[in-house]
Amino acid sequence: MIPRCPVWRHGATFAAGVDQTGRPLGRVSLASTRVARPTVRPAREQTVKHASTRTTTSSPAPNLQQRVVRVLIAGQILGGIGVGATLSLGALLAAELSGSSAWSGMAATMSTLGAAIVAVPLARLAQARGRRVSLATGSLMAGAGAVLAIVSVSVDNFPLLLLALMLLGAGSATNLQARFAATDLASQRFRARDLSIVIWSTTIGAVLGPNLFGPGEALGATLGLPAMTGAFAFSLGATVAAAFVYALGLRPDPLLTALAARTTSVGILRASGGLAILRGNTAARYAVVVIALSHATMVALMSMAPVHLRDHGATLTIVGLTISLHVAGMYALSPAFGALADRFGRLRVILGGQALLLGALGAAWLSDGSQGTMTVSLVLLGLGWSASVVAGSALVAEAVEIEDRSSLQGFSDFSMNAAGALGGAIAGPILALAGYSGLGLSAMALVAVVVVWSVIRLRATHRQ
Repeated sequence: MIPRCPVWRHGATFAAGVDQTGRPLGRVSLASTRVARPTVRPAREQTVKHASTRTTTSSPAPNLQQRVVRVLIAGQILGGIGVGATLSLGALLAAELSGSSAWSGMAATMSTLGAAIVAVPLARLAQARGRRVSLATGSLMAGAGAVLAIVSVSVDNFPLLLLALMLLGAGSATNLQARFAATDLASQRFRARDLSIVIWSTTIGAVLGPNLFGPGEALGATLGLPAMTGAFAFSLGATVAAAFVYALGLRPDPLLTALAARTTSVGILRASGGLAILRGNTAARYAVVVIALSHATMVALMSMAPVHLRDHGATLTIVGLTISLHVAGMYALSPAFGALADRFGRLRVILGGQALLLGALGAAWLSDGSQGTMTVSLVLLGLGWSASVVAGSALVAEAVEIEDRSSLQGFSDFSMNAAGALGGAIAGPILALAGYSGLGLSAMALVAVVVVWSVIRLRATHRQ
């Protein structure tokens, strides 16, 4: 056990804590204050069970945090292009190489599965080597997937294409981890805002990427690539560029900087695993469940919407416009939801997000094939997902100390992708048995779980 000894801190700034809704309680500055170094506790004791009782050191260098956010935005734009450029192409190639359109859905499934599989290893890599190495590695894995996709078409190998799509899923996992990287050095007051800005930047790549199919074919013809693979060349270039942005721009590394500051305060740190954290931390369990169930609700409805619209006579143009509006709802207003979460608390924004999801499910239940009602439903679905994921992600970042943060975040991303894959898989049979209205009604059960738990936590806060 390390003995207590006095140390000098110059200009240290501390958050006064947060309540259980996630609202910051203000900050206290101490200039040249003599403080005592606390005795090192076992790893289990270092995992804080309630964010509301924790005191957290704010960013040691606000200028560094601003630069980190700018680098993450650039990486997210490039990463979004890398993923978006092949989003619809994967389904077309799956049908082409397999010889059956029934396999087209495997493209999204394999990509989501790949994102889930690499989420925890990338989080462990971040804990050991920093965000810089982890994000660059994930981007390069996605680039390798793009190369493998081109090869799979060249040799007409469907299983190889599925493996390529799994590797491309690492790009999605990298984009998810990037939002948490924005919280490593963020002050409590602006944590949700910084996180939401990084999420918002995905919009640019998500919009540009799918429009690169035509230019990709022209580039592919110039390079002598097989038909329908030119867009993968754009994906390769974008993901490699993103890797360079992360590798060169995240110096010093935000997570390693935060860990070093924490080590100076409390001594030796021992990180816990994601499951170990969840067993002893109610706030962490709640945050992970909110994100996973909100994502499952969104994927279930969104994945079946194009099929439902086509069955009711919608043109491909209408289907594309409707999905574009849904994607805009997912990302465009995320900074607004981040600001609201910082101002009014995480729990209130989560409840607002669930209300939007409930409105989306109600509209889906009553749509009866109406294109206008379906559009309203999908826009509300995107907005509800955005509010819930932004506020829930902020809670994930606050539920534990910095030494356990990447472990919890990795498990949260794994749960999010796994829930999305399960939601998409279950949605098909429900659509066949009960129609889109039945799907909307069934998904209300997921919203109900989050609402009930959120109300319980909010009431507990008011009683304190």
